[in-house]
Order: sequence, then structure tokens, then C-alpha cells
Amino acid sequence: MKVLVLATILAIGSAGLAAAADAVVDEVVVDSAYNWSGVYVGGQIGYVFDGNVDHDYQTGTGTDADFNYRLSPDGVFGALYLGYNYQFGNGVVLGAEGDVAWGDVEASGETVTANDPSYDSTTEIDWTGSARVRLGYAMDRFLPYATGGVAFGHFDFEEREDGDFYGEGSGDLVGWTLGAGAEYAITDNWILRGEYRYTEFDEEEFVSDTGGGSEEDFTARIRTHDVRIGAAYKF
Repeated sequence: MKVLVLATILAIGSAGLAAAADAVVDEVVVDSAYNWSGVYVGGQIGYVFDGNVDHDYQTGTGTDADFNYRLSPDGVFGALYLGYNYQFGNGVVLGAEGDVAWGDVEASGETVTANDPSYDSTTEIDWTGSARVRLGYAMDRFLPYATGGVAFGHFDFEEREDGDFYGEGSGDLVGWTLGAGAEYAITDNWILRGEYRYTEFDEEEFVSDTGGGSEEDFTARIRTHDVRIGAAYKF
């Protein structure tokens, strides 16, 4: 009889300890699961590589007189970004983000016109920005994501003849951008990220002013690849 009572007490005690342990485990899981919902602001640094700039000018005297520039801009830039994420119960994270970047992204080169290699030009991408949506999947503090949206920016163009100034122009840019990246929350508020982005701007017509009332009508087609790393604070 005593043995039966003791066994019953031990069984009840073991069940109670197991239930308490389960409760502790559940609480730890809930407490350690990171939630990506919220507003964040951050800064990043990046590098444009393998860019492509096409400038075409038609003189109206035949195809041999076209002035064509094929440039490959690259360079370092810095950027600020602001966004908001919402995490659904199944781990999907949907967000919206905007950014603006400034830097030293440019390229120089001679015209590819066969009959007049004395002309060269420089194109500088002054600044770029974007407004995008983001879609990711949360794995606790790790968030891989894809992003895409509208891109915009501004460029300056300078043309030279035999090394001397010949003409200059500029234009605004509008297009689209797509990319992918990953973030990691090192604390509840601080988040690190790495990202790749491809951007393609629509063809833009602009005027190169050569002085004395003379102007040349150019077109610009600009495409860039870039990688960037950043850090953000989530409120």
C-alpha cells in the first residue's frame, strides 16, 4: 500500500515537472522569436559596377556622322533609407522602402564614331533613389528578401574636342529597379543588411549646349548594377 502511494506521488510529481518544463520551453520560444514589424531608418554604402551608358547624337548628315558614346560608369556611393515592415503569422514579411544615394559614379571615353575619334565625354550619375516594395520570409533574426519598384535620378554630361570643353548637358532619370538581399537583427533594434540591385532607366532626351547658341540633341540610356551593405535602427 505504501509502495502504491509513493508511486502515485512520484507519478504526479513527474507530470507536474514535465508540464512546468514544457511551459518554460514555450515561453523561451515565444520570447526568442524576432518580429520584423515596425518602422526603420538606416544608412548604407555601395559600389556601382558593370554599368552601361549609351549616348547617341544624330547630326542629320548621314550615319557616318553620328556621335555615339558607350561608357561603363562605376564608383562608390552612400545612401539613406527609410521603410516599414509587417510580419504575418506565417513568417511572410511585406514592406515598403525608399532610399536616396549620392556618390562618385562616372565614366569617360572616346566617341565610337569611326571618322572622328577626337571627341570624348564624361557622364556622372549625381544621385539616384527609389521607392520599392519588399517581400521576405522571416527565419527568426534572419530575413532574406526580394525587392523592386520605381527608380529615379539625375546625370551630368560633358563633351570635349581634343581635350578642350565642347558642350555639356544634364537630365533627369526615371525607370525601374529589382534586387535581392538579406538582413540579420543583431539586437532587437539594430539590423545589418547586404543587397544587390539592378536598375534600368528609360531613354532620356537631353540637349548639350556647345555655347554661342549652338545645341546638340542627345539621347541617354543608363543601366547599372550595384552591391550595398547597410545598418538600420528599428523602432
